[in-house]
Amino acid sequence: MVTLGHIIERNERLFPERPALVFQDRSGDRRSTHAQFAQRARRLASALERRGLRRQDRFSVLAMNCAEYVEAYAAAEWAGFLINTVNFRLAAAEIAWVVRDAAPKLLIFEEQYTEVVASLREQFDSVERYVCIGEAPAWAENFEALIESGDVNGSSFRSQADDYLCLMYTSGTTGKPKGVVHRQSSCLRIAEVLSSELGFNSDCRLLAIAPMFHMGARTLAQSSYFRGGCIVLHRGFDAQDVNRCFERERITAVHLVPTMVQSILDAPNFGQHDVSSLEMLMYAAAPMPVPLLRRTVEAFGPITVNGYGQTEVNGISFLHPHQHVLDGDDRQMRRLASVGQAHWQCELRIVDEAGNELPRGQIGEVCARSQTAMAGYWNNTRATIETLRDGWVHTGDLGYLDDEDYLFLVDRKKDMIISGGENVYSREVEEALVAHEAVLEAAVIGVPDSRWGEAVNAVVVLKHGCTLEAETLIAFCKTRIASYKCPKSVAFVAELPRLNTGKINKVELRMQFSPQH
Repeated sequence: MVTLGHIIERNERLFPERPALVFQDRSGDRRSTHAQFAQRARRLASALERRGLRRQDRFSVLAMNCAEYVEAYAAAEWAGFLINTVNFRLAAAEIAWVVRDAAPKLLIFEEQYTEVVASLREQFDSVERYVCIGEAPAWAENFEALIESGDVNGSSFRSQADDYLCLMYTSGTTGKPKGVVHRQSSCLRIAEVLSSELGFNSDCRLLAIAPMFHMGARTLAQSSYFRGGCIVLHRGFDAQDVNRCFERERITAVHLVPTMVQSILDAPNFGQHDVSSLEMLMYAAAPMPVPLLRRTVEAFGPITVNGYGQTEVNGISFLHPHQHVLDGDDRQMRRLASVGQAHWQCELRIVDEAGNELPRGQIGEVCARSQTAMAGYWNNTRATIETLRDGWVHTGDLGYLDDEDYLFLVDRKKDMIISGGENVYSREVEEALVAHEAVLEAAVIGVPDSRWGEAVNAVVVLKHGCTLEAETLIAFCKTRIASYKCPKSVAFVAELPRLNTGKINKVELRMQFSPQH
């Protein structure tokens, strides 16, 4: 059966001289054709085999966006390795937990993380070899030297459709991340669905900005390759650089969160560069306010697409350009608050606490059934059983379907906050807060923010007789969790509002502490 490794070979055969990868950073451009990209993927697969890795063995990657990251993914796709992507924004203790749980044989890391990796090596019992992108320390091998040592014909084994391909960790409501495992088959189907829904073809030039440890960023890249297109990869987000790139690289597709779109439109150089090549602008990760959506359509044309999905089941629904009617009737305007309709390969239903399907218009948990769903959670059978029931993925999101099957999300069952496109779970932040010796109780909510979409806000009750500054508590949190998860503000109260059940009433907290608009 076909795997993503076969797609790499197909692109090499059909489009050998066409561009496959452009990586741009401050040091300049690095460009690969499909033939060159495939050759490096095979060499890396061979080199990893020679370092002791066998089919379905694991390796981890700790890096920002770079060409080597995409090549590491390609080697896994070609040979059947299982790649574990590590969020570089995590605190050292969080990185250690992820790598220990994934238990890779080999760890690839960027030079800038040498000190962090060195400090954690004693905790990584499974890691037999280290590979450094950049100048390698004495205990690691250089990535480029590793590739050069491989055979251009690749490893002696190939990937199979049922192979595990990627292991990505997503924060859980218990405070510990959960490893989501996808097979070759589900990733291939995701690429097929996304490329179809977004209109990708061999002329696609996808600008990839989001970090490659994200499922969304990675699946869009796979979708471009699925059609023989090209990825233009940026190391990070810079609004003015994006504006220049639109023209310089003749970008046809881009994935941005609304805060990025606003920054691009507000950049001093916006309007100075030709953006006429752009055919699709996807703003998944959060709804886009109508005024910003209007500015976006005026600037780029009617090319906006909203998408809803999660690491567990990527690509659930889409709101296409023709469904973005900015001056329509009430029904058409309401659709702008939706995340669209399920794609052709996904079934949706809304269920109550007992798992009974609810009628149209009633709010319940969103459940999805699709071949794009995960295989399960790594080392977490209980969570897998709770999430995957009778073939349905229970997303943890609350929403409803209208009479035309548009999906509206109204709340997040797991108290997830989306800040600048990053998922932040309240429970994880709350556990970091109460770890401080002066804190008795804490509740975390997301509040509207003009820049980040939502900002993390903590409401804290101190122990009797204790005093604490907000800045001190935020700094304490940064020693336990990633900075982007930490509260942007802290409110101290005498007690937290509660429901009759004794649970904290977060609805009331949001009413009290969300800024008025």
